[in-house]
Amino acid sequence: MGTPATPDRSSLRVLVVEDDTTIGHHLETGLRGNGYTPTWSRTGTAALTEAARTPFDAVLLDLGLPDTDGLDIARTLRTRFPDLLIVILTARTDDIDIIAGLDAGADDYLVKPFSLTVLLARLRAHLRRHTGSSPVPGPIRLGDLVIDPAARRCTLQGTDVPLRPKEFDLLALLGRHPGEAVSRETLMADVWDENWFGSTKTLDVTMAGLRRRLTRAAGALTRPCRLPRITTLRGHGYRLEGVVGASRPIDGSQGGSSRSAW
Repeated sequence: MGTPATPDRSSLRVLVVEDDTTIGHHLETGLRGNGYTPTWSRTGTAALTEAARTPFDAVLLDLGLPDTDGLDIARTLRTRFPDLLIVILTARTDDIDIIAGLDAGADDYLVKPFSLTVLLARLRAHLRRHTGSSPVPGPIRLGDLVIDPAARRCTLQGTDVPLRPKEFDLLALLGRHPGEAVSRETLMADVWDENWFGSTKTLDVTMAGLRRRLTRAAGALTRPCRLPRITTLRGHGYRLEGVVGASRPIDGSQGGSSRSAW
């Protein structure tokens, strides 16, 4: 397998959406000093206008904007630009706020205050994955679930299951190793960054979103489906179980004292 290409930062455009003058200036200066081409918008409306006329590679998005909620901007950007990298910058630390941000379409989040060094490292890692040249594996079929990494498409009995980018990456990684225990460290390194600086809470939040979407998709079908089960291995990581017969997702309470499913 080849090594992912390192993107030319001088050609990468980053939209900074931040109303705080000090933070915005710091981000703009730091990005430009590290070879990126930043554009700074102070409102959500201005950000959407900029995004409509300039092909950005990434967006650094503050949630507390003066004219609109940053979550609404994230949803709009994700709808209009499915491949755009969106990193939320927020002072909100509760799980519900993190879930809302990821559900709105963000790929990642950073909690204020954060260091420019950490932000740049996180940005490099994400952009490597967006521009990498490694071969993409073929479709993975597990019961009625099909994961197609090349098309970035997940279907259940032929029906599309809408997943956020990191939810899809997690499922695809587990799908490549069915029945195997995959550690939290491996998941964080492969799906986020081998030099992850922050809490692994983002893994748990993303996994919860993935389970919720798969459960919802299975419940919407008119007939039982053969759907693999994601088991939590406490203190280690996760395992995608094999498919046995036709079933609905199994409730977490049946997972036993050492593990939980879905």
